[in-house]
Amino acid sequence: MSNPRHNDHFSFLLLPADCQRFIPHGKLTVEPAPLFLLGSNLTVYCQVNESHQRSTLFLERNKENVGQSERINSSTTVFFLPRVWMPQFSVVCKMKLHEHQSTLTVVNGLSLRGGLPPDKPRNIICDTTRTSKLIGCSWQRGNETHLPKSYNVSVSSENGTQIHFDQIWEVEEITIPRAGLDENTKYLLMITAYNHFGASQSDPFTLSVKDTVIPETPRIINAEFGNDSMAAMLHWETAESSVHLKPCIRLRADNGFWEAGGVTEVSVGLIRVDNLKPLTEYDFQMRTCDSVLACTDASSFTTNNSQRLLCSKWSPSKKTKSPGKCPSQQLHVWRTLGDLDQNGTRIVTVLWKPLPPEDYTGAVQHYKIFLANGHEETCPAASTKCSVQVAGGVQALNICAVTSFGMSPSANVELRHSDVLGPTQFKLVPAANGDAVLVSWSWTFGAELLYYVIEYPSVPATRLQWKKLAMDTRSTLITGLTAGVRYNISLYAVTTGGVSSPASSLIYSGEQKPLSGPNVYVLAHEANRIEIQWDELPVDQQRGFITKYTIYMQTLDSSNTKHNVTVPASSQRPMWLDCPEGALVLQLTVSNSAGEGPRGRQISSQHPAPGVGLVIVIVFIFTVFVVIVVNLMYWSCVRERIKQKCISWGPAGLAENLPKLGHSTAIRLLEDERTEPLFSTTDSDPPLSPITVISQEERDEVYPNIHFEMPQIGSVHPTAEDSTSLTATGTIFVEISNYKPQNAALTPPVEEEMDAEEMHQDFPAGEDGVFKGLLKDLLSSVDVDFSDSSRGLTLGSVTGEATLNGGYFPQVAAISTTALDTQK
Repeated sequence: MSNPRHNDHFSFLLLPADCQRFIPHGKLTVEPAPLFLLGSNLTVYCQVNESHQRSTLFLERNKENVGQSERINSSTTVFFLPRVWMPQFSVVCKMKLHEHQSTLTVVNGLSLRGGLPPDKPRNIICDTTRTSKLIGCSWQRGNETHLPKSYNVSVSSENGTQIHFDQIWEVEEITIPRAGLDENTKYLLMITAYNHFGASQSDPFTLSVKDTVIPETPRIINAEFGNDSMAAMLHWETAESSVHLKPCIRLRADNGFWEAGGVTEVSVGLIRVDNLKPLTEYDFQMRTCDSVLACTDASSFTTNNSQRLLCSKWSPSKKTKSPGKCPSQQLHVWRTLGDLDQNGTRIVTVLWKPLPPEDYTGAVQHYKIFLANGHEETCPAASTKCSVQVAGGVQALNICAVTSFGMSPSANVELRHSDVLGPTQFKLVPAANGDAVLVSWSWTFGAELLYYVIEYPSVPATRLQWKKLAMDTRSTLITGLTAGVRYNISLYAVTTGGVSSPASSLIYSGEQKPLSGPNVYVLAHEANRIEIQWDELPVDQQRGFITKYTIYMQTLDSSNTKHNVTVPASSQRPMWLDCPEGALVLQLTVSNSAGEGPRGRQISSQHPAPGVGLVIVIVFIFTVFVVIVVNLMYWSCVRERIKQKCISWGPAGLAENLPKLGHSTAIRLLEDERTEPLFSTTDSDPPLSPITVISQEERDEVYPNIHFEMPQIGSVHPTAEDSTSLTATGTIFVEISNYKPQNAALTPPVEEEMDAEEMHQDFPAGEDGVFKGLLKDLLSSVDVDFSDSSRGLTLGSVTGEATLNGGYFPQVAAISTTALDTQK
């Protein structure tokens, strides 16, 4: 065997840096040597070929500057590398010629390598099979040396005979020919390891050929998966009888580390490996041992064999990939029941929780609900509830999840109600953090219990929240709740006889102050008390159980009196409260255990004054009466009856025909002028009706003496200087004093003007005669008296003369027959 310390094996360690087209400008040396013992202190010398007084030398280790240095002379600088534990690196010396020059010149480079002496070989194992001609021996090399190493193996007998084998490089195993050894003789096996820093010899190993015989190496024929992706079936064989041998399996997933596999012998040559993962690539190896304990020996997975346990070598690997995993768990299910319709069917909403992701692989394709008579209902994969129509006599449904690798076990949905009472001693305790409630209960009934279901929807309900609990559960923590939200928690016991009645209670996981105040209304207000009513605050605004109400009252007068009244939440409504006198402003708040909420809408109330109510009633009755009369006046038959009644009460002349007022000369004259503005900017008079002066005798013959006094129709009061008189003996004197044109005060409203056609519509032909006769009788014997200028135009009893004062009234002044005919 050659000497492993020969320098030829390590000459490659001295390597220059940047050797391609590199021209060195000096040399680089290292002490103690380029091949050094790890942990040593290294000294590197950099020497340039030509001396430069202003040059500077630098040393880089793996492109990082080495800071510790000392300049020996103008051409040499020494660098210090203390306690180096880096197994391999390079150093490069560079030179800068001038202080302000940025370019560096490479002087030379060197590759350095460190290492450790070899450890002695350990854990020597030798084995062979009954049919093998070789004995294989292996060992462990110990710690890493970072340097090339070789092994020298020698076998010596008790009588001094030695067998030496060729030097082995970098391999920790050797084969020894079985023919050169006596099976009844014991040998000592020695293994020596070498590298640059020394040698190390193993402890003596006793080699006996009979003790090294192990079972034949088995072979895995096939590895396959059935419907269960978590178990693989391995078919295997061996060259010898396997009756007294136990199979052992090791496996690794996705080229990971080897680990023991759970093995179950199904039959001769067939084993099952459990606890596998779906959609995973596995390497399987197996061996046979004389004891099942060898399968759990830790050394059996890091070495080929065990000296203490007789086992075969590991078989070649068999690779295979596991399929997807079929669900193994039932769905957690619940239901809500609708009312029976007239056909005896009802709507049942089936609820379920999604399967845990680790229970299956792939994706859920859909859910199946199995109804009576073999009917099925398919529900979408993304849903967690599904409504189906079920006959009233159906007692249960079944549901399962269908995935891409199989279907989950069917879960029973109980529809029956049992006569069993719900859980007792039902208690709810909010958690300190305000987002959970601890629920506890007891179960004392004899019915066979299957499981519990607890519901906890919020109020007002947005969705049904629930979960299934095991039959041995007596308490649970409901998490994920929101403080300030009311929850209705109900617990059901599901038994073999159906679903029990629930144990229910309302609770807050944490109370908060109310968000608003309720609206208050005043029903009655007396001198010193008031009756009020208020709305119930919505549940989402309460945020806790209401404990009391506070009514805030304040007067509106200068005293600004404030009065607060607090009443418990259980108070009857409406309710009477004492209050200050006068007008009030009211507001109301609610309180819970977290405090008082904001005030509600502000309203005001006034105590009504005495008698005001009676006046209101009278005004109301009068208004109703006027409305009825006005509506009746629009009926022609009613107007006719009113007219006839008025005629029967008045003078006889009212029944005769009267002249139409619209045919009078004055009216016609006024109508003729309506094309021009009625109120002109100049004092111009409309044309006058003719006035005829008759004698006393003619007056006595035509008109009897009738004294009639007209009401005041004018308000013009002329002065004595402006008056003009016409007088004659035995005639009527008409005196017009300070006559003024007609002004706006005498102009009727436009809406009250009525043309002849409208008057004929209101007064038929028969009625026209009545007014004509009436006017004739009134004017048959009239004494005209204008003596009272303050009253304007009047008709009175005078002798022989008539005076027109203070107003323009031509129709009355023209009392001759000719004038009367003209008016007609």
